[in-house]
Amino acid sequence: MYKLLGGLKDYFKLQEVTTDNAVFRLHNLFTTVLLLTCSLIITATQYVGQPISCIVNGVPPHVVNTFCWISSTFTMPDAFQRHLKVGVSVAHPGIANDFNDEDAKKYYTYYQWVCFVLFFQAIACYTPKFLWDAFEGGLLRMIVMGLNLGICREEEKQAKKDVILSYLTSHLKRHKLYAIRYWGCELLCLVNIILQMWMMDRFFDGEFLSYGWRVMNLSDTPQEQRYDPMVYVFPRITKCIFHKYGASGSIQKHDSLCILPLNIVNEKTYIFIWFWYFALLFMLIGLLIYRIMIISMTSVRTKILAARNRLLPHEMARKISQKLDIGDWWLIYMLSRNLDPIVYKDVMAQLLERLEMRSNHQNDEKS
Repeated sequence: MYKLLGGLKDYFKLQEVTTDNAVFRLHNLFTTVLLLTCSLIITATQYVGQPISCIVNGVPPHVVNTFCWISSTFTMPDAFQRHLKVGVSVAHPGIANDFNDEDAKKYYTYYQWVCFVLFFQAIACYTPKFLWDAFEGGLLRMIVMGLNLGICREEEKQAKKDVILSYLTSHLKRHKLYAIRYWGCELLCLVNIILQMWMMDRFFDGEFLSYGWRVMNLSDTPQEQRYDPMVYVFPRITKCIFHKYGASGSIQKHDSLCILPLNIVNEKTYIFIWFWYFALLFMLIGLLIYRIMIISMTSVRTKILAARNRLLPHEMARKISQKLDIGDWWLIYMLSRNLDPIVYKDVMAQLLERLEMRSNHQNDEKS
């Protein structure tokens, strides 16, 4: 199992140059690793152990096991309500006589698809990072030039600061698309989580969105009304009908009980995914509100820039935020997360001087 999961550790390597934020990485990296890990564990459990084991007389067990695994099994939802009478009126939770009433049955066909669905969910979660890496193209790494540590000779440091200033002043008002693309990738994360939650709810016949909430409320439910929602969504024992021809050519019906040990893993997997997805949803909604405030309010940009680097005076942060458009501001904000604080303060001070000189020169030309 360690060899199986060991390759996922590469996703957690620290970035030398940060091009995104923590919530973005939680969606793209942590969630991707989480889903891949769950998919690999379920796949290993599915193919190492016995995913289904059915009890039936008169038919070879491996035939019934294969048939019930590739077709479907079912329970009777009404029998879950009689969980206190297990062994009396029902054999197991959800298991009772169906009396050929198709409307009383709840079919389960998801279990053979879970590992594949989790894998494709992981791909969907990694897509925003893949797009952003393609859009970003190493721009920040090129601008930073190793000054994230600031350990170099003074002459080299000054030369690199001059290059940064030259780039910033010669590319003013050319970074709006850079910022929009990043924020678009963040918005794509939110859309992805909402769509995945909706699709998982459809995948489990409308049981996913309320799954974790029902598990949390189990202890508050009266004993006579209480049944485990994890067993309802992921039953451990189900039924399966197998038909075959008898010696006389008549059709014989075999009603078998099937044990699904894989659902023990599935129920724990999806309760964790439920809590994580809702937590991530709230974080992404908060991030969206935060981005709207940054775009619409200069005062917020000033406070963020000043808070990012305590060496940067508030007045300097205010003037820079006012003189730069949103795309240029976003680039220097990302630089504040990567450059050495002292180097960043010097660069911003010289950038402000150049911006004021350019502004004064433009005013002189107008007058």
